[in-house]
Amino acid sequence: MSATSLSNEIALRIGLAARELPDTNAARLLRVLSDIISLPPTEEKLSGLNIKHLKSACNGEFVNIDTAALKSALTILKGSSEPLPEITLYEEGDMPNSIRVACSSNQSDKLDGHFGSCKHFLIYQVSGSENRLIEIREIDNSKIVDDKNTYRASLIKDCQLLFVASIGGPAAAKVVRFGVHPIKKPQASLAIDEILSLQNVIGKDAPPWLAKVMGQSPEQRIRFAQGSEV
Repeated sequence: MSATSLSNEIALRIGLAARELPDTNAARLLRVLSDIISLPPTEEKLSGLNIKHLKSACNGEFVNIDTAALKSALTILKGSSEPLPEITLYEEGDMPNSIRVACSSNQSDKLDGHFGSCKHFLIYQVSGSENRLIEIREIDNSKIVDDKNTYRASLIKDCQLLFVASIGGPAAAKVVRFGVHPIKKPQASLAIDEILSLQNVIGKDAPPWLAKVMGQSPEQRIRFAQGSEV
């Protein structure tokens, strides 16, 4: 199929959606789409796509790709988008006994991003009594010099925690080297829901690992029952 068979809008969507998927370019995604819908792709045809279609096409070529990444690609293919949430002014020292938390996101205020392919990081400042979305850090692939995971980890090096839909072992190790504690949250949700859950345990009931992240002395740390977690 020639490039002229695609509208400019659909061609752009395919190119952007391919960037959400590991080791995928526009040609590979178009090949998968051709196994699901007749070419050329149109607005109507793309609107009927779902995750099951993408995972089963081309003998399961995308079956091992993270579902969150597929959802993000599907959202782009369908032309769906949501405005980014508003940030709140914050200056260092505004929130005593608080920590900084990054959430990997693809869509607006969702916690739905794979570390290696998310569009942006939502940065929250969180204490036992308050939370603020203080910054949204967009991924700029043009700034990657050597390794994309090191670049991404450097974007959140001032954070203590990372909530992420999924992250591989090597990438997690690079995050940890920057002093950030990664926590997987595989079920896509609103970032604020996880932030509120965290806020509930930041106070006097903070588990030992979280108290350590917050810089509390051993005497200040409260021991949780075995198996407790954020």
